[in-house]
Amino acid sequence: MSRRGWALFAAMSVIWGIPYLLIKVADGGVAVPVLVLARVGIGAALLLPVAIRRQQLGTLRPHWRWLAAFAVVEIITPWLLLSQAERSLPSSTTGLLVASVPIVVVVLGRLTGGTDRLTAVRWTGLLAGLGGVAVLAGPTAVGGNALAIAEVLLVAVCYATGPLIASRKLADLPSLEMTAVCLGFAAIVYAPLAALTWPSAMPSGQVLAALAALAVICTAAAFPLFFQLIAEVGPARASVITYVNPAVAVALGVAVLGEPFTPEMAAAFALILGGSVLATRAGARGAVPAPEPVPEPEPEPAVNPVGRGGAAHYTSQGD
Repeated sequence: MSRRGWALFAAMSVIWGIPYLLIKVADGGVAVPVLVLARVGIGAALLLPVAIRRQQLGTLRPHWRWLAAFAVVEIITPWLLLSQAERSLPSSTTGLLVASVPIVVVVLGRLTGGTDRLTAVRWTGLLAGLGGVAVLAGPTAVGGNALAIAEVLLVAVCYATGPLIASRKLADLPSLEMTAVCLGFAAIVYAPLAALTWPSAMPSGQVLAALAALAVICTAAAFPLFFQLIAEVGPARASVITYVNPAVAVALGVAVLGEPFTPEMAAAFALILGGSVLATRAGARGAVPAPEPVPEPEPEPAVNPVGRGGAAHYTSQGD
């Protein structure tokens, strides 16, 4: 991989690992609908002018139903659930649970007519990954956070479903325009909800900075950088950021927020990430998603950028 490729890889590994920390900070100062509106609204405001100048928005019109469906499962629903779940879960735990997305992709691919063969190695990965989720979620759920755990696991299902829609129904569409339109649609959906929960006082500078970073760095700037990474190293290598993002999320949660890193988390980390690698390696024709948002139509494996906590997450998205 070239020096430029390594630089882009390192940048995306960090950019889509920090949303969990930023969401945790922003959650302390604004309601969830306001948080999501700030992210999608600013992101759309930055990307739509670029999309308009490129004069390719007209190519999206015949596909508006699938674009709306993609926006619902990749942005509108998971970003709400992720932000809500982090009100009671540590950001590091959330990041590790979302790391199970590649495993969910394999399962959904088989359930929806995918042709990938589940070898013994891939079955081992699936079972290991599910075991990691059980190790992580079990004690947390017993501690009274069962609803939050369910919300994050539903986020993983959403992040796994979005790439299936993208690869089967939207593969030939320009990715930046798709991203801009989906963010704009999400902003329209969240505007009335945010108006009802608008803060009565100006949030702190720390909260405003977190919102700005989520929108500008993790959403608007992340997509073009990720597209450059795919062009530089290919979709298969680009998808490896899926395995680095959770490590960044855990490290930031522990170092910045003082969240604990328990032996159970270490075991879950190894099982989920190791299981994801095994479950998506042999004979994988589909994608391996990442936390963070809007897919780039590339040869298989497909890559999904939203996300993950997404700023967008590619299916190798984000959150």
